[in-house]
Amino acid sequence: MKKKLALIHTVPWYYNAINKPFAEPFLEANPDVEIINIMDDSLLTEALDNQGPTLNIIRRMVLYYEAAAATGADLLMCSCTTMGPGTRAARELIDKPIMNIDEPMAKEAAAIGGKLGVFATVPTSAPATRELLRLESQASGKAIEIKTVICQEAFTKLQNGDVAGHDEMVIGELQKLEKEVDVIVLGQISLAQVTFDSKVPVLQVGHSGFAAAGELLKA
Repeated sequence: MKKKLALIHTVPWYYNAINKPFAEPFLEANPDVEIINIMDDSLLTEALDNQGPTLNIIRRMVLYYEAAAATGADLLMCSCTTMGPGTRAARELIDKPIMNIDEPMAKEAAAIGGKLGVFATVPTSAPATRELLRLESQASGKAIEIKTVICQEAFTKLQNGDVAGHDEMVIGELQKLEKEVDVIVLGQISLAQVTFDSKVPVLQVGHSGFAAAGELLKA
């Protein structure tokens, strides 16, 4: 019997941004796994309107995790970095393995330590990534310094279908950020496909998140 991975998405274009570049190669490498998708784009819209996940959003995230668990999935994973607080709340209430896709990246970044540059194009993603980095560094005992850059204009371009304009703007910002930090942390899976020849390590949430999911499913 195949293992089931339930994904919770908060953007309607999750297939092009998440499933096609990351989930499909993951399934090819793990033919004994099947994926279930759940999507509610109002979660991210409401979070953006309120500068982050509200108590109502966190409650709804827990309900979506409960629905995912009810499918019989072996592992539940949210693909949206903004929803980290909802993932942590659900983990305390649901007896299933639960993860946010950016948690493996944050663990790696905290292990490296030093001056981390958090880059995001969604305003709510950066604070969520900063908090996750804080929690991971606290757990590992590593001291870190964080510089945050948010380029919301690039996200607007992506929403309008201007992928080339989005990538050009993102690369320009990353080229400036790499001069000020030891490691760059990309705060969203939508940034993971941007090709950037950096002088410092660039950590992303796509393949690292699915790799960690694969290890949990094997365990």
